[in-house]
Amino acid sequence: MSYPFRVTDATVDVVEALLSGDEELYGLKIAKMTGRPSGSVVPILMRLEGCGWVLSEWEQDETARGPRRRFYRLHADRSGEARRLVSERRKPSRKSVSSILRPEFGGAR
Repeated sequence: MSYPFRVTDATVDVVEALLSGDEELYGLKIAKMTGRPSGSVVPILMRLEGCGWVLSEWEQDETARGPRRRFYRLHADRSGEARRLVSERRKPSRKSVSSILRPEFGGAR
């Protein structure tokens, strides 16, 4: 399937985090969830937002300490496509399946 953005492993990680169901996702939290640096996560979020896949809003809590956070969520109309993207890219490779099925060729014993 074709997507309106470049699909990298990092993009798939971010989309998967957005599918987690967490209601308060912000850049640093997504970076920690994915194990990716925030310097790569935030540009991905911006690209996804530009394509209409992600919605964002600034934190409204005036009493919160520290800088305001920008919360991100997957657009409801894109959740099916997002799930399809993750499932397409997370399929085990042919080599890993064959090594499971044929352990004598270097797979688990």
